[in-house]
Parts: sequence; structure tokens; C-alpha cells
Amino acid sequence: MKCVKVPLRQLNDTRIKLMENGLMNMEYKIKTDDKWGYIPVNEYVNDYEIVDVELEAMKKFPHNFAELLKDELSSEEIENLRTSFDTIGDIVILEIPENLQDKKQIIGDAALEFTKRRSIYMKKSAVKGTTRVRDLEFLSGVDDTVTIHKEHSARLKLDVREVYFSPRLATERKRVMESVEDGEKILDMFCGIGPFPIVIAHNKNVDIVAVDINKSAIKYLDENIKLNKLKGNVKTYCGDIRQVSDDFNLKFDRIIMNLPGLAYTFLDVAVDLIEDGGIINYYEFSDSYDRGVKRLTDACSAVGKKVDIINCRKVKSTSPGEWHISIDGKIN
Repeated sequence: MKCVKVPLRQLNDTRIKLMENGLMNMEYKIKTDDKWGYIPVNEYVNDYEIVDVELEAMKKFPHNFAELLKDELSSEEIENLRTSFDTIGDIVILEIPENLQDKKQIIGDAALEFTKRRSIYMKKSAVKGTTRVRDLEFLSGVDDTVTIHKEHSARLKLDVREVYFSPRLATERKRVMESVEDGEKILDMFCGIGPFPIVIAHNKNVDIVAVDINKSAIKYLDENIKLNKLKGNVKTYCGDIRQVSDDFNLKFDRIIMNLPGLAYTFLDVAVDLIEDGGIINYYEFSDSYDRGVKRLTDACSAVGKKVDIINCRKVKSTSPGEWHISIDGKIN
């Protein structure tokens, strides 16, 4: 390989000059010894000493997941492949269309190479049941479903086969955390492994009661409380919120209701447990805000309370025309 030979003290300046003039060969690594640097070039360069040196080629990385598959799948198959996937700690969970199931192993191996993560799994079902879990199929890497996910300086340990967790709600969790004031009493009615409680208590001096019906979720939340240095306190309950709420004997300044498929069926419980002037962070799946606002308003009206809607936002798209929406209401 043709190289410009320069003293080490001139290496960086020469490299920049060659790059600016489009003369440096970017496919090979620069080589150095005790006195000299050797910069690969595309052609002979005036005013420099040119020598032949054996250089190491630069590693080439694909720009995207589809590029890695271009020799294995047709352009139509690549178009149909959902290249957006969930990364949870060192685990990747893919959603592969039905028409590409016969290529799932190729796709899984490509995902392992592209993401450099430890384990690749494929969704085999939608989230289902009261414990909100989905079936997964192992594709590539190491078959180990326990991982630690990092979010906003907090660590969240979980088993992706046993609990539900969405990394796509990280921005929403940060938004809610930033709206919390020190000293708040908070109830998370459907806490899972505790991403809302852990992120909030990691940053704010609050008291949080966290409830979930999934025993595995509460087990991992208890571990996550120990795993993180928290400013606030988190107390956990395993069970149905309607049953365990009898043990609380207090009202809450904020109630988080992130169970978008069924949260509306528990609005009466939330309205009963909220402190006067408290905030309910309510979530549901919908094509607009109108239904959620009406549900929250009706639940308050049924017990002589009023809600002031202070924020509505689309958290993420769940299907064409439908969203995971958030409605924040102040209850009086």
C-alpha cells in the first residue's frame, strides 16, 4: 500500500491535510513505529516521501440492519421486515412478519452481528394475560433472558420472559419524573419491574407505593430497589390493586396508571385514592384524547369531583391510527 512517510510529530497535521484534500485512503489504518508515521494515500502525493507499507484494513460496518441482509433477502422482503426492534439491556427482541418466518434464523444472526448484543429473541405473541407477558423464541447468541437495562442513570433488572417492559417509554418516564416534586406521596397501580418508581425515586425524595399482580415483576422490583441508590422510598405490594388498596390508609398526591388496555376499569379506585389537588397520570390505547378525557371526567363526576386536564400527549404509536396516549388530570 502506497503511504506518505512523515515524522511522528507531523503525523496528525499531515493526516488532516491529506483528508481535507481527499488524498487519504480511508480503507486502511495508519501505521506507526518509534519515529515514523505511515498514512495510506490513494495516489502519489507531491512534496512527501512515498513508501510501500503493509497496512491493516479498516473494519467495515453496515450502516443499517437492512444492509446486512441485502445478500440474503430480496428488496421486497427487506421492505417488509420491521427493522425497528426493542433493545433491553443486552437483549434484542425482534418482530418478524409472517412472510419472513422461514428466514428468521438469518435475520436473528444478522441482528446479533449488527447490534453486538448478547441475545436475540423473536416475539411469538402479543402481550397477554393479567401478568402482561409475551411468548418469545430464542434466535441467536446466548439463550439467557435475564438482563439489566440502564435508563436515566437507573438500573432495571428483569427477565424478559416473565415480565413486561417497554424501553420505548423512557422519554415518558423522564417526563413524569421531572414533573414530580420532592415530598410527594405516589401510587403506581401497575408498576411492573418498577421503571416509573425507580426512575422517580432515583431522582426525587418521595414516598412511592408500587403495586403489581405479577409475582415475578415484584420480585425484580424488590431487587431493583436494592440495586439502585434511591433518594426516595419505594414500598411494594403484590396483588390486585382493588384488594391491596385497603391496606394503604392514606391518600396520594399522584397516581400512575400505565396499564393502557385496562386502566379505565380502575379509574374509580384511583379517584377514591387521590388527594384533593392530586394528579392522575392516566394511559390508554386510543385514536384520540376524547375518550380518555371523558372516562376520567365521568369517574370524577360519579363521586362529586372535578378534573382539570393539564396535559395530553401521544406516547408512541401502537398500530396504524392508534396510539398509546397519556392524559394528566388534576383532581379537585
